[in-house]
Amino acid sequence: MNKTILITGSTSGIGLGIAKQFATKGYNIMFHGLESNGQDIANNIGKEYDIKVGFSNANLLQSEAIENLVTETINTFGSLHVLVNNAGIQFVSPIEDFPNQKYENIIAVNMNAVFYASKAAWKQMKKQNFGRIINVSSVHGIRASEFKSAYVTAKHGVIGMTKVMALEGAPFNITCNAICPGYVKTPLVVGQIKDQAKAHQMTEEEVVEKVMLKKQAVKQFVPLEAIANTAILLAKESSTTITGTSFVLDGGWSAQ
Repeated sequence: MNKTILITGSTSGIGLGIAKQFATKGYNIMFHGLESNGQDIANNIGKEYDIKVGFSNANLLQSEAIENLVTETINTFGSLHVLVNNAGIQFVSPIEDFPNQKYENIIAVNMNAVFYASKAAWKQMKKQNFGRIINVSSVHGIRASEFKSAYVTAKHGVIGMTKVMALEGAPFNITCNAICPGYVKTPLVVGQIKDQAKAHQMTEEEVVEKVMLKKQAVKQFVPLEAIANTAILLAKESSTTITGTSFVLDGGWSAQ
């Protein structure tokens, strides 16, 4: 029987890269995202890799919608072995100007949704005596940057939550780990490069070097494959003792 994985925010960027890697391993995948063509993305990957797929555009701002997403996954595939809490949103602003609603939404999607999805998956994972929860945090889960108060708070919180779930899951072969990437060249980041180039009156190359990768020792974007391969490692049956850990893929940012 193929294993089942649910990945939030998996119709683009990091989540889609993780999904494609798990597809090569024969996992059935519940896709989730807000893209209007999300079902088509899921169906195309299902056909390409001959796996079963599902798709949901559940609103991660709502706890009930998150619980329903997990329930739908279990009902569709009859199991849930791996949960990747990947979905995230961002907003940048000085703290005195930070809109309250933006702050609350970032906390809800980037941190609270991790709790609600994991809580909903817990009973099934205990029943199976197998579960792998992988939380996509960020280098901002262990380091701070100016003007990202909500994002940094949420990502730090995810790492704390990861440790608690690792302890509670240990007796039931449920592991929980965090992946903490630096900048990854996703479509979202490409858009940010263009916007910052205009705002700072720099070339796009200068934005990458002097703004985005300034704090990294290795002046390269983190390869999407590195994140996906780390997730594959953490999902393995043999990774039962790898738990409560944060895997930092940041080009040496946090080494300084």
